[in-house]
This record gives sequence, C-alpha cells and structure tokens, in this order.
Amino acid sequence: MAHEPSGAPSRPRSRTSDAADRIKDLILTRRLRPGDPVPTESELTDTLGVSRSSVREAVRTLSALGIVDVRHGHGTFVGELSLDPLVETLVFRGALQPGDGLRALREVIEVREALDVAMAERLAEAARGTHDADLWALVATMEESARDGETFAASDRAFHAALHALTGNSLVGPLVAAFSDVHTAVVRHLGACLPDDLAQTARAHRDMLEAVEAGDAPGYREAVRRHYAPLVRALDAAA
Repeated sequence: MAHEPSGAPSRPRSRTSDAADRIKDLILTRRLRPGDPVPTESELTDTLGVSRSSVREAVRTLSALGIVDVRHGHGTFVGELSLDPLVETLVFRGALQPGDGLRALREVIEVREALDVAMAERLAEAARGTHDADLWALVATMEESARDGETFAASDRAFHAALHALTGNSLVGPLVAAFSDVHTAVVRHLGACLPDDLAQTARAHRDMLEAVEAGDAPGYREAVRRHYAPLVRALDAAA
C-alpha cells in the first residue's frame, strides 16, 4: 500500500486563488490586451460562478501583480504587465539576506550577464549594418560620466533595454531592465560594490554596440564580459 509523502500537508487552494486563476483564464480566452476592459464584478460573479467577495479579493490580488489595473470610477482593465512586482520581490529577497547581500548581488550580475550573452546572435543579426543614434548617444553619456568619475546606472539600464528591443523579443528587453533595477536597488541597500573601473565599463558599452552593428556576435559576447568584469572585481574585493 502506497504511503503519502512525509512532510507538511499541502495547503488547499483558497477561493480567492481559484477566482484569480479563472479571471486570468478569461483574459486569455477572450484574447484581451493591455488596456482592454475586464468584465465588471457582477459579470465576473455570474460568468465564473463564484461569490462577489471572492471576485473582489481576486481582483485585488491581480492588481497587486500588475495583471489588472483598477481605475476607480472607470472600471478594471488588463494591466500593462510590467515586471515591477518581480523587481520588488527580488530586491526584498536580497535585503532579507543579512550578511549575505554580496551573494545576492553576485547572483543578479550572473543573471544579467547570462541574458546579455544569450542574445548575442539575435542582436548581431538584428543590428548588422545599422547605426542607432539613440544608443550611440547613451554610450557618449556613459563615457562622459566615467570621465567625471560619476556612475551611470540610468544610462546603463536604458542602453541594455533599448539594445535588446532590437531583437523584437517582447520579453527580454523588459526582463533585462528589471534585473538592472534589481541590481541598482541591491547596490543601494548594500552601500558598496560599485564598479572599480568606470572607464572600462563605459568603453565596454561602445564595444558591445560596435560589435552588434558589425554583426560580430563573438565580439559582442567578449565586450559583455568586459562590461561586468569591474563589478565582479568589486564583489571579490568586498568579500
């Protein structure tokens, strides 16, 4: 006779969780897009066969996740589906590791570098033979900041998000920007681990852009590694 696995019993799903899942399914099956209106509370109660209170709590849950946008006096709409909740969760996770924040930051840097490297071929194909004036302006801003001994987190974030947008992948750009936000916030909490060579970091962005516009995926990957090397050195020195 089979035995149940040991350990704490699984917690039954709440009515709120079930209602939230049904609302998400409804959004998908009706092919609603960001900004489209979601059925009213009464309509959801009737359509889903759940109580009004469960619908109300489910909408609150989905609103906190950015899946729906509740506009008081106007109704509920499909949200813009930003990654802000992910950023908040990851930042909080890093802050909850007292004495281990450096490891959390290293993990964030590893993810950022992995995302950049993974898209090398796609970027080289998308950018080959082009000249993006906006990206080059961001490179110039970072190099100027480096010469002045100033950090440039905002320009760095904008560069990576805009660069990955060239691939046409609607997820990777926001995901890259989200992990950049996590990185900035965790650094702020730690109050340390800034790159030890701003000039190298800024120059690496120039090399990354030159490489993809030349269709050079290996050159881009090498430039990415040079970009993150000062951050890794700073972490090693602080460990």
